Amino acid sequence: MHGERSVYESPWVSLRLVDVEVPDGPRFDHHVVRTPRPAVGVVVHEAGRGVLLLWRHRFITDTWGWEVPAGGVDPGESLDVAAAREVLEETGWAPGPLRRLHGYHPSNGLSDQRFELFAADGAAYVGEPTDPAESSRIEWVPAARVRELVRTGEVLDGMSLTALLWWLAVEPPSPIRSGRRGAGAATRGAPH
Repeated sequence: MHGERSVYESPWVSLRLVDVEVPDGPRFDHHVVRTPRPAVGVVVHEAGRGVLLLWRHRFITDTWGWEVPAGGVDPGESLDVAAAREVLEETGWAPGPLRRLHGYHPSNGLSDQRFELFAADGAAYVGEPTDPAESSRIEWVPAARVRELVRTGEVLDGMSLTALLWWLAVEPPSPIRSGRRGAGAATRGAPH
């Protein structure tokens, strides 16, 4: 890298033009999206209930798909606190104790964004989501069906796809460690 300059700046994202020279190759300008803070996501699993997922539309790609609760980390906020806040805001469920599973860059050829993945065994229903625009449906999806959703292309978001595949591969379903159970199911709307 020989340097970089700003093309666009905002509090959430910046677009930079980076002067790059590949070893034994050409020198060129490469567009890079930089994010000031990481994003967090949570795979919430409860035995007998499944995985807590959101059905939502993404206008950028004009697609509908299942996603794990996720969002940005506020300035000064710890990763685990942000993860629990995002689950509650988006679903109305307070997750059980969080375990960090993994951190990764979902699109490292274009962006420096970091995604921190957590898991929770169970959740307690608190009430309606405080951010209802996040999804048209919130559902506990049976764990066995999660594999089918991945296989049939109903999980399109890269962060959620990686999160669910990581969870399926590394985190075998286990009994609830938190001892908490929620009351009732929260479902809004219908998938399109």
